[in-house]
Amino acid sequence: MTYETILYTLDNGILTITLNRPDVYNACNEQLTTDLQAALQQAAEDDNVRVVVLTGAGRAFCSGQDLKDAPSGGGKRSLADSLQRRYNPIIRAMRDLPKPVIAGINGAAAGAGLSLALAADIRIMSTAAKLVEAFMAIALVPDSGATYFYPRMLGYAKAFEFATLNKPLSAEDALRWGFVNQIVSPDVLPTALRSLAETYASGPTQTYGFVKKMLQRGMTASLDEMLEMEIEYQQRAGESADYAEGVLAFNEKRAPKFTGK
Repeated sequence: MTYETILYTLDNGILTITLNRPDVYNACNEQLTTDLQAALQQAAEDDNVRVVVLTGAGRAFCSGQDLKDAPSGGGKRSLADSLQRRYNPIIRAMRDLPKPVIAGINGAAAGAGLSLALAADIRIMSTAAKLVEAFMAIALVPDSGATYFYPRMLGYAKAFEFATLNKPLSAEDALRWGFVNQIVSPDVLPTALRSLAETYASGPTQTYGFVKKMLQRGMTASLDEMLEMEIEYQQRAGESADYAEGVLAFNEKRAPKFTGK
Protein backbone atom coordinates (compact mmCIF):
# COMPACT_ATOMS: atom_id res chain seq x y z
CA MET A 1 0.00 0.00 0.00
CA THR A 2 0.98 3.64 -0.47
CA TYR A 3 0.62 5.98 2.48
CA GLU A 4 0.47 9.78 2.45
CA THR A 5 1.42 10.65 6.03
CA ILE A 6 3.51 7.73 7.27
CA LEU A 7 6.57 5.84 6.10
CA TYR A 8 6.17 2.05 6.06
CA THR A 9 9.47 0.19 5.88
CA LEU A 10 9.90 -3.58 6.31
CA ASP A 11 13.44 -4.92 6.71
CA ASN A 12 14.31 -8.43 7.93
CA GLY A 13 11.11 -8.82 9.91
CA ILE A 14 11.30 -5.32 11.40
CA LEU A 15 8.47 -3.02 10.33
CA THR A 16 9.18 0.63 11.01
CA ILE A 17 6.17 2.92 10.89
CA THR A 18 7.28 6.55 10.93
CA LEU A 19 4.71 9.29 11.45
CA ASN A 20 5.68 11.69 8.69
CA ARG A 21 4.27 15.18 9.17
CA PRO A 22 7.41 16.76 10.64
CA ASP A 23 6.39 20.31 9.75
CA VAL A 24 3.53 20.06 12.31
CA TYR A 25 5.36 17.80 14.77
CA ASN A 26 3.54 14.76 13.37
CA ALA A 27 0.17 16.02 14.55
CA CYS A 28 -2.70 13.68 13.72
CA ASN A 29 -4.97 14.82 10.94
CA GLU A 30 -7.67 12.71 9.34
CA GLN A 31 -5.27 11.22 6.79
CA LEU A 32 -2.65 10.22 9.36
CA THR A 33 -5.11 8.32 11.53
CA THR A 34 -6.52 6.65 8.41
CA ASP A 35 -3.03 5.68 7.25
CA LEU A 36 -2.02 4.39 10.67
CA GLN A 37 -5.11 2.19 10.98
CA ALA A 38 -4.40 0.68 7.58
CA ALA A 39 -0.71 0.17 8.34
CA LEU A 40 -1.47 -1.67 11.59
CA GLN A 41 -3.96 -3.90 9.79
CA GLN A 42 -1.34 -4.63 7.14
CA ALA A 43 1.20 -5.45 9.84
CA ALA A 44 -1.22 -7.85 11.53
CA GLU A 45 -1.89 -9.72 8.29
CA ASP A 46 1.71 -9.93 7.06
CA ASP A 47 3.59 -12.95 8.43
CA ASN A 48 6.85 -11.31 7.36
CA VAL A 49 6.34 -8.68 10.06
CA ARG A 50 7.86 -9.97 13.30
CA VAL A 51 8.04 -6.70 15.27
CA VAL A 52 6.76 -3.15 14.79
CA VAL A 53 8.71 0.02 15.60
CA LEU A 54 6.60 3.18 15.81
CA THR A 55 8.43 6.51 15.74
CA GLY A 56 8.22 10.03 14.36
CA ALA A 57 9.99 12.03 11.68
CA GLY A 58 11.87 15.19 12.56
CA ARG A 59 11.91 16.63 16.06
CA ALA A 60 8.72 15.10 17.50
CA PHE A 61 7.18 11.71 18.08
CA CYS A 62 3.60 12.96 17.83
CA SER A 63 2.02 16.16 19.12
CA GLY A 64 -1.50 14.70 19.21
CA GLN A 65 -4.54 15.93 17.34
CA ASP A 66 -3.91 18.57 14.72
CA LEU A 67 -6.17 21.33 16.04
CA LYS A 68 -6.04 23.06 12.65
CA ASP A 69 -7.41 20.02 10.82
CA ALA A 70 -10.93 21.03 9.82
CA PRO A 71 -13.62 18.33 9.53
CA SER A 72 -14.80 17.50 6.03
CA GLY A 73 -17.82 19.53 5.01
CA GLY A 74 -17.00 22.26 7.50
CA GLY A 75 -18.69 22.73 10.83
CA LYS A 76 -17.57 21.73 14.28
CA ARG A 77 -15.64 18.49 14.77
CA SER A 78 -17.34 15.83 16.87
CA LEU A 79 -14.84 14.72 19.48
CA ALA A 80 -16.85 11.57 20.11
CA ASP A 81 -16.70 10.71 16.41
CA SER A 82 -12.95 11.33 16.32
CA LEU A 83 -12.40 8.91 19.17
CA GLN A 84 -14.80 6.22 18.01
CA ARG A 85 -13.80 6.28 14.35
CA ARG A 86 -10.16 7.40 14.34
CA TYR A 87 -8.23 7.03 17.60
CA ASN A 88 -9.78 4.15 19.49
CA PRO A 89 -9.38 1.70 16.58
CA ILE A 90 -5.66 2.54 16.48
CA ILE A 91 -5.19 1.90 20.20
CA ARG A 92 -7.12 -1.37 20.00
CA ALA A 93 -5.13 -2.45 16.95
CA MET A 94 -1.84 -1.84 18.74
CA ARG A 95 -2.93 -3.71 21.85
CA ASP A 96 -4.45 -6.60 19.84
CA LEU A 97 -1.53 -6.95 17.43
CA PRO A 98 -0.02 -10.40 18.19
CA LYS A 99 3.50 -9.03 17.70
CA PRO A 100 5.70 -6.78 19.83
CA VAL A 101 5.31 -3.04 19.30
CA ILE A 102 8.21 -0.77 20.24
CA ALA A 103 7.71 2.98 20.53
CA GLY A 104 10.80 5.01 19.69
CA ILE A 105 10.03 8.33 21.37
CA ASN A 106 12.40 10.56 19.43
CA GLY A 107 10.82 13.85 20.50
CA ALA A 108 7.78 15.29 22.21
CA ALA A 109 4.83 12.93 22.68
CA ALA A 110 1.75 14.92 23.62
CA GLY A 111 -1.96 14.29 24.07
CA ALA A 112 -3.15 11.47 21.86
CA GLY A 113 0.43 11.18 20.61
CA LEU A 114 1.45 10.19 24.12
CA SER A 115 -1.35 7.62 24.16
CA LEU A 116 0.10 6.11 20.97
CA ALA A 117 3.44 5.67 22.72
CA LEU A 118 1.82 4.16 25.81
CA ALA A 119 -0.13 1.67 23.69
CA ALA A 120 3.15 0.11 22.59
CA ASP A 121 4.52 -2.87 24.50
CA ILE A 122 7.88 -1.30 25.25
CA ARG A 123 9.25 2.24 24.97
CA ILE A 124 12.71 3.67 24.33
CA MET A 125 12.90 7.44 24.78
CA SER A 126 15.43 10.04 23.70
CA THR A 127 16.81 12.15 26.54
CA ALA A 128 15.87 15.17 24.41
CA ALA A 129 12.19 14.17 24.35
CA LYS A 130 9.36 15.08 26.70
CA LEU A 131 5.99 13.58 27.56
CA VAL A 132 3.17 16.12 27.70
CA GLU A 133 -0.34 15.33 28.90
CA ALA A 134 -1.67 18.39 27.01
CA PHE A 135 -5.43 17.74 27.29
CA MET A 136 -5.92 19.87 30.40
CA ALA A 137 -4.45 22.93 28.64
CA ILE A 138 -7.54 23.00 26.41
CA ALA A 139 -9.96 21.79 29.11
CA LEU A 140 -10.34 18.28 27.71
CA VAL A 141 -10.01 14.96 29.49
CA PRO A 142 -7.25 12.47 28.59
CA ASP A 143 -8.36 10.06 25.87
CA SER A 144 -7.16 7.40 23.41
CA GLY A 145 -6.61 5.01 26.30
CA ALA A 146 -4.73 7.46 28.51
CA THR A 147 -7.02 6.93 31.51
CA TYR A 148 -6.38 3.18 31.18
CA PHE A 149 -2.60 3.47 30.86
CA TYR A 150 -1.89 6.24 33.39
CA PRO A 151 -3.13 4.56 36.60
CA ARG A 152 -1.71 1.16 35.63
CA MET A 153 1.72 2.61 34.96
CA LEU A 154 1.81 5.29 37.65
CA GLY A 155 -0.70 4.45 40.38
CA TYR A 156 -3.63 6.76 41.12
CA ALA A 157 -1.86 9.65 42.85
CA LYS A 158 0.82 10.13 40.21
CA ALA A 159 -1.73 9.54 37.44
CA PHE A 160 -3.96 12.30 38.81
CA GLU A 161 -1.00 14.64 39.17
CA PHE A 162 0.18 14.03 35.62
CA ALA A 163 -3.31 14.22 34.11
CA THR A 164 -4.31 17.47 35.79
CA LEU A 165 -1.22 19.68 36.19
CA ASN A 166 -0.13 19.60 32.53
CA LYS A 167 3.58 19.66 33.43
CA PRO A 168 5.90 18.19 30.78
CA LEU A 169 7.79 15.13 31.96
CA SER A 170 11.47 14.81 31.11
CA ALA A 171 12.95 11.54 29.89
CA GLU A 172 14.67 11.02 33.24
CA ASP A 173 11.38 11.46 35.12
CA ALA A 174 9.50 9.35 32.58
CA LEU A 175 11.91 6.51 33.33
CA ARG A 176 11.70 7.04 37.08
CA TRP A 177 7.91 7.16 37.01
CA GLY A 178 7.69 3.98 34.95
CA PHE A 179 6.36 5.39 31.68
CA VAL A 180 9.32 4.18 29.61
CA ASN A 181 11.68 1.21 29.70
CA GLN A 182 14.90 2.90 28.62
CA ILE A 183 16.27 6.35 27.87
CA VAL A 184 19.19 7.02 25.54
CA SER A 185 20.85 10.05 23.98
CA PRO A 186 19.33 11.22 20.68
CA ASP A 187 22.26 9.97 18.62
CA VAL A 188 22.02 6.50 20.18
CA LEU A 189 18.24 6.11 19.78
CA PRO A 190 18.27 4.63 16.23
CA THR A 191 20.87 2.04 17.24
CA ALA A 192 19.03 1.16 20.45
CA LEU A 193 15.75 0.75 18.57
CA ARG A 194 17.37 -1.41 15.90
CA SER A 195 19.08 -3.64 18.45
CA LEU A 196 15.89 -4.28 20.42
CA ALA A 197 13.86 -4.77 17.24
CA GLU A 198 16.37 -7.32 15.93
CA THR A 199 16.08 -9.25 19.19
CA TYR A 200 12.31 -9.47 18.83
CA ALA A 201 12.42 -10.10 15.08
CA SER A 202 14.57 -13.19 15.62
CA GLY A 203 12.46 -14.50 18.50
CA PRO A 204 9.35 -16.71 18.80
CA THR A 205 6.80 -14.25 17.42
CA GLN A 206 3.74 -16.36 18.13
CA THR A 207 4.82 -16.84 21.73
CA TYR A 208 5.37 -13.10 22.14
CA GLY A 209 1.79 -12.64 20.99
CA PHE A 210 0.56 -15.14 23.57
CA VAL A 211 2.47 -13.37 26.36
CA LYS A 212 1.12 -9.99 25.26
CA LYS A 213 -2.46 -11.26 25.41
CA MET A 214 -1.95 -13.02 28.74
CA LEU A 215 -0.31 -10.09 30.53
CA GLN A 216 -3.11 -7.76 29.45
CA ARG A 217 -5.68 -10.24 30.71
CA GLY A 218 -3.69 -10.64 33.92
CA MET A 219 -4.22 -6.99 34.85
CA THR A 220 -7.91 -7.60 35.54
CA ALA A 221 -8.34 -11.37 35.89
CA SER A 222 -8.25 -13.50 39.03
CA LEU A 223 -5.45 -15.92 39.85
CA ASP A 224 -7.65 -18.89 38.99
CA GLU A 225 -8.54 -17.37 35.62
CA MET A 226 -4.88 -16.83 34.81
CA LEU A 227 -3.92 -20.34 35.89
CA GLU A 228 -6.48 -21.68 33.43
CA MET A 229 -5.30 -19.33 30.69
CA GLU A 230 -1.72 -20.46 31.27
CA ILE A 231 -2.79 -24.07 30.74
CA GLU A 232 -4.40 -23.20 27.41
CA TYR A 233 -1.62 -21.06 26.04
CA GLN A 234 1.23 -23.22 27.30
CA GLN A 235 -0.31 -26.11 25.40
CA ARG A 236 -0.61 -23.95 22.29
CA ALA A 237 2.98 -22.76 22.63
CA GLY A 238 4.13 -26.33 23.13
CA GLU A 239 2.60 -27.32 19.81
CA SER A 240 4.52 -24.64 17.89
CA ALA A 241 7.42 -25.19 15.51
CA ASP A 242 9.43 -22.70 17.54
CA TYR A 243 9.08 -24.82 20.67
CA ALA A 244 10.40 -27.86 18.81
CA GLU A 245 13.28 -25.78 17.45
CA GLY A 246 14.03 -24.35 20.90
CA VAL A 247 14.29 -27.79 22.49
CA LEU A 248 16.40 -29.11 19.61
CA ALA A 249 18.74 -26.11 19.78
CA PHE A 250 19.08 -26.54 23.55
CA ASN A 251 20.03 -30.19 23.18
CA GLU A 252 22.44 -29.37 20.37
CA LYS A 253 23.96 -26.52 22.41
CA ARG A 254 23.36 -23.84 19.76
CA ALA A 255 21.26 -20.72 19.37
CA PRO A 256 17.69 -21.43 18.18
CA LYS A 257 16.54 -20.26 14.75
CA PHE A 258 12.94 -19.31 15.35
CA THR A 259 10.54 -18.75 12.47
CA GLY A 260 7.83 -17.06 14.54
CA LYS A 261 5.38 -19.96 14.15
